[in-house]
Amino acid sequence: MAQSVIVNEITPLSERDCFYIADRHKTEFTYPLHTHTECELNFVERGSGVRRIVGDSVEVIGDYDLVLITSSQLEHVWEQNGCKSKDIREITIQFSAEQMLGGLLNKTQFNSINHMLTKARYGIVFPQSAIMKVYSQLDTLAAETEGFSSFIRFLTILYELSQYDARILSSSAFAQVALQTDSRRIQKVLEYIDAHYQEELRMTDLAFVAGMSSAAFSRFFKMHTGKNVSEHLTDQRLGYAARLLVDTNMPICQICYQCGFSNISNFNRIFKRKRKIQPSVFRENYRKKKKLV
Repeated sequence: MAQSVIVNEITPLSERDCFYIADRHKTEFTYPLHTHTECELNFVERGSGVRRIVGDSVEVIGDYDLVLITSSQLEHVWEQNGCKSKDIREITIQFSAEQMLGGLLNKTQFNSINHMLTKARYGIVFPQSAIMKVYSQLDTLAAETEGFSSFIRFLTILYELSQYDARILSSSAFAQVALQTDSRRIQKVLEYIDAHYQEELRMTDLAFVAGMSSAAFSRFFKMHTGKNVSEHLTDQRLGYAARLLVDTNMPICQICYQCGFSNISNFNRIFKRKRKIQPSVFRENYRKKKKLV
């Protein structure tokens, strides 16, 4: 029987190249849901109405969209959806950070770029202000004929983008990438949550793991993660649930309980509020975007 799978794209990037760039004008998006080993910076212009899927993030974009993905396992696709434009411009830059920068990523001067590339393992989308900052450089990068100049220009683009607070797209649970933090206490709690998310977790339990009072821990967690404890726990559970919806045929009610939700109606309500779609529709839509082989 035919089985749906994610397309693993083999990119044109060679070991002799720092990066590969494709600047295309198109009337529609037709490429299926896919992954690839290389990092990817993808810019879309005049794409209002296009649906962008990165991991378990599903969003409809505006006229401009700029996304960076650095995980080799994070599924993504741009699909036509309600876009009416007949002249969509897409600039795709694929590169290997290790091959292009090597040990430079560990140098102080590259801290902001390194941090951005690490964050982009979940997929990140840049604000309009960042897009406008690098637009002119992106606009002419493909036409640059001198190799060294094009490398410096691309490096400048990465640096400029690293100065902005890009928004994370996919949940860490769905992306299958562990969250990292500078705080040992919070890191210990994050690892504990990932190991016990199927169980009932109380604030007192997590505060005990951190070695803090509940009130102090709550403030400390929000300061280091940008979320309160219940938000993070819900997002992790939803990420694991979304992964099971995509990768298995497990009944939704079973997924609900396996991911730590108390009842199916609560799970459906939270999933729809966070993902803007019912779990059953999310599963069906995701599978439609896979290629049959």
